[in-house]
Amino acid sequence: MDYQGSIYRPPSEANSILLQVTVGCSHNACSFCGMYKGVRFAIKDERTVAADIEYAARHCRRQNRVFLCDGDALILPNPRLIAILQAIREKLPWVTRVGLYATPRSIDRKSVEELRQLRQLGLGIAYLGLESGDNQTLAEIGKGANADQMIAVGRKIRSAGMALSITVLLGIAGPQRSVVHAEETGRVLSAINPEYVGALSLMLVPGTDLYERCRRGDWHQPEPRHLLAELGIMIARTHLTDGLFHANHASNYLPIKAHLPRDKAVALTLIEKALQGGVNLRPERYRAL
Repeated sequence: MDYQGSIYRPPSEANSILLQVTVGCSHNACSFCGMYKGVRFAIKDERTVAADIEYAARHCRRQNRVFLCDGDALILPNPRLIAILQAIREKLPWVTRVGLYATPRSIDRKSVEELRQLRQLGLGIAYLGLESGDNQTLAEIGKGANADQMIAVGRKIRSAGMALSITVLLGIAGPQRSVVHAEETGRVLSAINPEYVGALSLMLVPGTDLYERCRRGDWHQPEPRHLLAELGIMIARTHLTDGLFHANHASNYLPIKAHLPRDKAVALTLIEKALQGGVNLRPERYRAL
């Protein structure tokens, strides 16, 4: 397989065939993200992608999912995406689902009908980084969309019949706006009503704008207690019809895996117990991105 630069994928795609169709991220302006710093966004040529699909056809018969890398494969023009999905269907007929990262811009550029067409060809899930539902926080981290726009694109994906997995970041608003961030994120998640929510705790990455702000003393990273309280408020304010809210990423101090609304009370009780010191938190040395 031809891989250029560092390859990233969601934790749930750990066993997927990783097919790189773009290099880097088309947005690449988030102040906290160091994944594609210094990487110029590019679309990989058709011949290389076709060769990788052929390779997967010979060597990846035990993997029944494909993840299209890198940071925003949905930005590809629809004819190109259609050709890739058709090739996957033809060459890898055992594959049951294709997934990719999406940005507000890439979703907005496609019509619901175009998204439905991709869904019919096997694109079953999109991963969207919401990070926060607070407009001030979204602006400060350079997300490129406000809360209303996030709601609109999230609903668009869902209306096309695709599963949607949304990532939110505990601590991204700093201590001062922690409560507002948690409340507004819960509100936006409720308005979108995705199938999956993944809460990660902010870990500052050297070389990013937010890391430099923190180093200069212009921004302060919340303490673990703030993150736990933030998670509790966020879950309390999130009303999903039938969704999974996971905060069990390696970056988190307290692993939570809740099926909402069924497990909401249990999750909130566990968080409150942790805030009172009754539950051991993940040691700092074991946290990772």
